Amino acid sequence: MSQKLRKEIAANQAAARSLNRRSFLYSMGASLGSIALTGLNAMADSPSAGALTFKRPHLPPKAKNCIFLMMEGGPSHIDTFDPKPALDDLHLQKFNRRGEAKSAMESGTRYYVQSPWASRQVGQSGAWMTEPWQHLAGVADDICFYRGCQVDSVNHPTAMFQVNTGNRFGGDPAMGSWVTYGLGSENQDLPGFIVLPELSYPQGGSPNWGNGYLPAHYQGTPLRPKGSPILDLKPTAGISPEHQRENLNLLSRFNHDHLEDHPWQDDLQARIENYELAFRMQMQVPEILDIDQEDDKTKELYGIGDDETEVFGRKLLLARRLVEKGVRFIQAYSGGWDSHDFLERAHGQRIRNIDKPITGLIKDLKQRGLLDQTLIVWCGEFGRSPDNGIRDGGAAYGRDHNSNAMTMWFAGGGVNAGHTVGATDELGAEAVDVVHNIRDVHVTILSLLGLDDNKLTYFHAGRFKQMSQFGGQIIPELIA
Repeated sequence: MSQKLRKEIAANQAAARSLNRRSFLYSMGASLGSIALTGLNAMADSPSAGALTFKRPHLPPKAKNCIFLMMEGGPSHIDTFDPKPALDDLHLQKFNRRGEAKSAMESGTRYYVQSPWASRQVGQSGAWMTEPWQHLAGVADDICFYRGCQVDSVNHPTAMFQVNTGNRFGGDPAMGSWVTYGLGSENQDLPGFIVLPELSYPQGGSPNWGNGYLPAHYQGTPLRPKGSPILDLKPTAGISPEHQRENLNLLSRFNHDHLEDHPWQDDLQARIENYELAFRMQMQVPEILDIDQEDDKTKELYGIGDDETEVFGRKLLLARRLVEKGVRFIQAYSGGWDSHDFLERAHGQRIRNIDKPITGLIKDLKQRGLLDQTLIVWCGEFGRSPDNGIRDGGAAYGRDHNSNAMTMWFAGGGVNAGHTVGATDELGAEAVDVVHNIRDVHVTILSLLGLDDNKLTYFHAGRFKQMSQFGGQIIPELIA
């Protein structure tokens, strides 16, 4: 036996004798966890490394970042990008399940309703848009419209959870969490997944951007829409960065000592790294959030300065600045799309709020050379029905929820721009061409970002889990 081998055996025996009961049981009963913990500890020891360190994609990526525009409440495809002229002849006629129309205006019955707006084809692609879209029409050829999507629920919270996480019942990681888990981030001084919510959180609340069973590093970081976007961002007066650094070093030593006795608590490791991230954010975030330093031309492009477009315009200008700084996934919310009545007033206002800001985002990314590497997604949690119940003699009509037909669109990031993919039936009640469940949309988005859903897994509750739940397929018609 060589001298080197004898030394290795002696070292292993000494290490085994030094194990306490807890460490021994943990290493035997959760060896995969021990390996993972070793990796986490190694990353924590390096100031430039961590859970969000850049990771190689599974596939050649077409996009590096994603801006996900979530229209909470369910925008009507019929009154936005999938017009149905057949409804004009059926307007306020009685609806029954067999699709027959009978002239009637009986209180409490359901009836067909036409769109309050005319539609026209725009751009060289001839994409259909209703009249309120005055600005987006100018960038129609940069957009891929998809009319074949379906979800599994007509209830707001469960549909929101499914679109955001793949699971109708909540508790699973959000798409932004999966993306940052799979790819990390290009900027270690900022969160990899940032959310720009409304003042009121969407139905289902913060689990829409939660990390679920993934380590806590990957949860979305919401920025407050009013007041300071991040509380306590600035240090207390009189506290220097050097003083903060000394305090964090001391706290880190205490936390790592505690972690050695509780190696299964990944949230503790995340807390340690979040303290460090928060310290680094104090250097970058104030400058990024100060969008007033943008020139007047850029602010006007997003509609900043106009009461109707100010709020969403600021969100999207901030999203562009975050993409420039390497943030991997940004989700921006626009609420108020649940138009069961007064459709013309409610949807009309929502479209005016977002039309110019979204167009400005596409134009701004394009002129900066960022659109090709940034995937923009626009959707709600479901579509709307071609019929509704009678209210106020039919004058205040709207539309109900519809999980069988919805339109979403994509721009940038390798999508099939200038095309409309899929179709719904003549009344907009159901998708009939290139029909896919939302899980296939998730798989396609992941693929555009360089991730294979079948390889992007995490072991939890006895099996390897993935965003699509049990697998899905790429929608090739959406990809250039």
